[in-house]
Amino acid sequence: MNYTVVWEPPAENDLAAAWNAATDRTAVTQAAHRLDLALIWHPFAIGLARNSAVNRTAVDLPLGIDYSIIEDDKTVRVVRVWSLV
Repeated sequence: MNYTVVWEPPAENDLAAAWNAATDRTAVTQAAHRLDLALIWHPFAIGLARNSAVNRTAVDLPLGIDYSIIEDDKTVRVVRVWSLV
């Protein structure tokens, strides 16, 4: 089952800041794309559960993300992005 992935505005701003600050912008773009695809197909299979099974953190170098899964709507909301380099 596919999920709809929504990047919340603060997460989009975080991603833009990470991209602007990156020495390898291609790596940031590719990591964001891989994370997006993984969230569409298997949001429970990636990352680590935080305070509940639906609030998770995932890493795909050079990015980390926090996201929430809304199972009833088959929606994933990316709420935070940060650079790991």
